[in-house]
Amino acid sequence: MEEEFSQVTAAKATPNMEGEVDEEERDPEINPLNQSLLKRSRTLSSTPLAMVGAKVSYIESLDYEINENDLFKHDWRSRSKVQVLQYVFLKWTLAFLVGLLTGLIATLINLAIENIAGYKLLAVVHLIQRKRYLMGFIYFTGANLLLTMVAAFLCVWFAPTAAGPGIPEIKAYLNGVDTPNMFGATTLIVKIIGSIGAVSAGLDLGKEGPLVHIGACFASLLGQGGPSNYRLKWHWLRYFNNNRDRRDLITCGASAGVCAAFRAPVGGVLFALEEVATWWRSALLWRTFFCTAVVAVVLRAFIQICNSGECGLFGTGGLIMFDVSNVIVRYHVMDIFPVVVIGIIGGFLGGLYNYLLYKVLRLYNLINQKGRMHKLLLSLSVALFTSVCQYGLPFLATCKPCDSSLSETECPTNGRSGNFKQFNCPNGYYNDLATLLLTTNDDAVRNIFSSDTPKEYQISSLLFFFALYCILGLITFGIAVPSGLFLPIILMGSGYGRLLGIAMGSYTNIDHGLFAVLGAASLMAGSMRMTVSLCVIFLELTNNLLLLPITMIVLLISKTVVDSLNPSIYEIILHLKGLPFLDAHPEPWMCNLTVGELADAKPPVVSLCGVEKVSRIVDVLRNTTHNGFPVVDHGVVPPVGLPSGATELHGIILRAHLLQALKIKWFLREKRRT
Repeated sequence: MEEEFSQVTAAKATPNMEGEVDEEERDPEINPLNQSLLKRSRTLSSTPLAMVGAKVSYIESLDYEINENDLFKHDWRSRSKVQVLQYVFLKWTLAFLVGLLTGLIATLINLAIENIAGYKLLAVVHLIQRKRYLMGFIYFTGANLLLTMVAAFLCVWFAPTAAGPGIPEIKAYLNGVDTPNMFGATTLIVKIIGSIGAVSAGLDLGKEGPLVHIGACFASLLGQGGPSNYRLKWHWLRYFNNNRDRRDLITCGASAGVCAAFRAPVGGVLFALEEVATWWRSALLWRTFFCTAVVAVVLRAFIQICNSGECGLFGTGGLIMFDVSNVIVRYHVMDIFPVVVIGIIGGFLGGLYNYLLYKVLRLYNLINQKGRMHKLLLSLSVALFTSVCQYGLPFLATCKPCDSSLSETECPTNGRSGNFKQFNCPNGYYNDLATLLLTTNDDAVRNIFSSDTPKEYQISSLLFFFALYCILGLITFGIAVPSGLFLPIILMGSGYGRLLGIAMGSYTNIDHGLFAVLGAASLMAGSMRMTVSLCVIFLELTNNLLLLPITMIVLLISKTVVDSLNPSIYEIILHLKGLPFLDAHPEPWMCNLTVGELADAKPPVVSLCGVEKVSRIVDVLRNTTHNGFPVVDHGVVPPVGLPSGATELHGIILRAHLLQALKIKWFLREKRRT
């Protein structure tokens, strides 16, 4: 995909002089007679609204069910018991390798982000302590622009498919849509380096989506025996030459990515089951769980090593990312009312966020179509705006005196982390807005989730925080860098949850930190429509089982409220990317369709004979967009009761098989030098 915004091959359309394409003229599949009844999505025959890295061409469907023809049956009958056991053992070995590699890369990404962002923030704090505010701003902004430029440059020039979270493409792949260059080695390398640069730059995005994509890339590369574009193949993986086994392996990779992002093994399995996987069975459940368990063990081992101080500035958060297990959760029957309010507000805000993000991404599509430099400049503009807000807004907040019950090491702090940052305040005072903005995104979530701190944050600071991250959450997603949606939504939800906790402080016993947790959960359910997996992820994040009842209530209410407004954020992105995703349940109006109407709406079937000329096959491949061709023979002697001139159907042959046959010249009776 050299040109990311090239026309879809199936359309065979060319842009006019103004750079626009008349949809009616270039769509060969339009049939006005069936327009009112057959509301088709013209994904493959029109230019999809593509975001960065999203213009998908050469889309084919995956055959997830193995064609059990005579050759396949003969191959399996000829295998010995040892070969069958080797096949089963290889599946578990690859699941182990996917978990191991994903855990190692997740640790590398975490170490790199914590150290790069940590040293950057320490240098800025040192300049602020010396009252060199302008120099601190120049250093902070320059470092962020440099890191963003590295991530955006790699995505724009080397791997456009590495931009964005990657979860919608994985969901489409597991639904049967083969997107090109989505799981290649180049995409994997750019995803790793780009996510480190983008998150270290302080952009309002997370590393969760990229980690899911990274796990899927490892699984795909192992499943196909290595990167084909670099001519690296491992022949001992010859048993995995079918799409069903690779699909199962990519499901394990997606689960491993979620586990690596949130340290949530069970949540990773449930995420794959609820959100991305279309085909599922019990054997896959066991392998997926084994894969996430390997990731958890790898992460735990490295965290134990880093606790000894050998990992630079990497934190000591342990296996739990945002631990609120020390909070004594107290709530009564009357506390259900605030919980219901949080769920309702989270549902409406999630639907509003999806609607506004859809509008922003359509605007970004127009900007990105102008060329690579426009994509790069858009990314740098967002990084500049983010840096200005993160550095400048804390100057608008008033300094608060430290609580006398806190020790001198806790308040005020001048390091890169901590709940009471001094920033520009005198000794004995702290800046609560700098605590939330001038830090890494993970530390910001830890700070706003902190419990037993009802008077730590001012209402004005929380309003600034919530408004800023609402804006950043809309304008950051869609630029040419690897990005995740989980953390921006958590930051927005925790902001309004904490504000609601202050407003209802006299009516409930729930801690303000728990209000922030519930607000984040409600907004994620409202935007992503996840319930079971999200509930388990939050339980594993917070390490507090007492949150289960109220978390379940919040998630159910939020999803119920927003389901009537718009689809989930992943379905919106799938539509914008032009991926022909099939929903699990068809629309009600599809019950009125007949096979004849479908046949009239689509181009006519092109069939091949059992013996065909090479020129005829090449002509068919060039002039049609079909990916499968029936093989029929004309003039056969019809059975009794059938009209004369009947045709006999032998089966179907795929475009990929024809291309392979032409490539290696299977049609020649003897080998010839070319």
